[in-house]
Amino acid sequence: MWKETLIIILTMFVAVMGPSVVIAVLGHAVIKALARNPSAASKIFMGMVVLLIFVEAIAIVAILILFQLYGKG
Repeated sequence: MWKETLIIILTMFVAVMGPSVVIAVLGHAVIKALARNPSAASKIFMGMVVLLIFVEAIAIVAILILFQLYGKG
């Protein structure tokens, strides 16, 4: 029982930390890009929003797959 729980916790950690790292790297890149060229803020913002949507979708799908695989019932 504890082995399955450990597997679930580790898999959930990877499923959450992966997109979190991508969001952090994206935030850093956006701040650097805005510091270099503030006049391109609208283009940078739209690209950032699209990327954030895809990253969050991947995280949600990963968590749903975890619930499907390890759900009791």
